[in-house]
Amino acid sequence: MEVRSIYKYARISPFKAREVTREIQGLPVSAALDLLAFTPKKAAFLINKTLKSAIANAENNANLKPDGLVVKEATVGEGPTLKRIMARARGSASRILKRTSHIRIVLSDEIPIETRETRKAKQEQEKKAAMRSEAAKGAAVESEQKPRKKKTKKSNK
Repeated sequence: MEVRSIYKYARISPFKAREVTREIQGLPVSAALDLLAFTPKKAAFLINKTLKSAIANAENNANLKPDGLVVKEATVGEGPTLKRIMARARGSASRILKRTSHIRIVLSDEIPIETRETRKAKQEQEKKAAMRSEAAKGAAVESEQKPRKKKTKKSNK
């Protein structure tokens, strides 16, 4: 089952917030909370708040346990931009764009939780399978090739 939480009109640029949301996608909830707690960015605080809200939604509305949840999707959309003016030289003005964003987090219990150990074991199996297939291809190529005659240079005398 999927549970979601949306933080609308967050006072941060979507570009800055996306940097943090990319890091937590696909992680178990506990790992995502740890990562956000030790990330020294303003976006991490806002995303942490949204993630905790999604966990509370899962517990209260869907009767799910937080230890089985995985961050399925973490996206940041662009919200409305506040336009402000800053005075400049000779009585002119320049525009300041104060951007806002909508942070959306979707949690799911259907995705299997992947730990470092299982990920490493999976990568090693893939490497072994690749090595075996390359060895089989190499043996097939060698058996197909016929020995070639060496060409000798003819001298012009």
